Amino acid sequence: MLQTITIPHTELIPEILQKLPGWYRSQSDLRELPWRKSPTPYHTWLSEIMLQQTRASAVIPYYERFLAALPDIAALAACDDDALMKLWQGLGYYSRARNLKKAATIICQEHNGKIPQDFKALLALPGIGRYTASAIGSIAFGQPWPAVDGNVLRVLSRALASPADIALPATKNSLEQTLAPHYPQGKDAGDINQAFMDLGATICLPKGMPHCPQCPLEKICLAHAEGLELELPHKSSPQKRRHEKRTVLLLIQGNTIALHKRPAAGLLAGLWEFPNLEGQLNKTAVKKWLDAHDLTAQNLQQLPAAKHVFSHIEWQLSGWRIELVPVSGLALRENALPFVWVTQQELAEKFSLPSAFHYYLSEI
Repeated sequence: MLQTITIPHTELIPEILQKLPGWYRSQSDLRELPWRKSPTPYHTWLSEIMLQQTRASAVIPYYERFLAALPDIAALAACDDDALMKLWQGLGYYSRARNLKKAATIICQEHNGKIPQDFKALLALPGIGRYTASAIGSIAFGQPWPAVDGNVLRVLSRALASPADIALPATKNSLEQTLAPHYPQGKDAGDINQAFMDLGATICLPKGMPHCPQCPLEKICLAHAEGLELELPHKSSPQKRRHEKRTVLLLIQGNTIALHKRPAAGLLAGLWEFPNLEGQLNKTAVKKWLDAHDLTAQNLQQLPAAKHVFSHIEWQLSGWRIELVPVSGLALRENALPFVWVTQQELAEKFSLPSAFHYYLSEI
């Protein structure tokens, strides 16, 4: 059970919430986001999932391409997995896309193809937590649910001069419970949540001095009044990332290159990748690996080092471009390694390659 965190100066919350809908509507044309033009439940759900860990400006082209290919929930549920991953390629956090399809299937099977309006039913869908359920419910259905994320935590920590550690789940939970009794029904609920998103993205910034003169809360913000803008919010340091060394192998056979499919569970689950090995292998070790798998290199070139950062792991990459001695297609198929051999065009059009391997795409 989460501990209760005391939120100070809660008497300001009704005034804060009263100011936000009008401000949001007055400046909404400054952030023209396609999902706001047509806030259907499907559009809202899709945009909220895409916006997790991703900037709005980066999401827009993916959102538009995704909707063009999968215009409704039924199309999403029926989408081939590889096609889905290709649509998602570049957005990262691929479990979001897998959960979208799982949820779409459940919606079609159990909710007549319509996203449920009940909070518990939304939470039961894969990939939907309290924030996303609240965002969908308030924006698409006018439900009085506060969607508390980092933006809300930062804005209200400053406005209320709260010393609570926003990295603690208990702080988020306490703030959500504090806000909920004051949230209105109808369009204002969604507009308040989107106002918090815009404030956090454009004015009450996480790094550097916030743009207080442009903020609708400037006159009532306690951090601004006390000169605490840069001291709040308080946020404890995250755990350090684990470092892993990986050696990427670009195995080239004629006009094809080898791809390997990752396991169905774990990091980058079920995605295609260039074959890669643990550790930082030198030429001798790479040749030994090739020999062990009946592969012969006619040209072996070391590639530049690279680094890719996940939320909890950092990959320190090295790579080798390996042109194999030509063998028949039958021999490649009989090779015991679990590879598929694809052309550059097939790689570009059909296979989703995580960004961790994009550092070496130009070396093909």
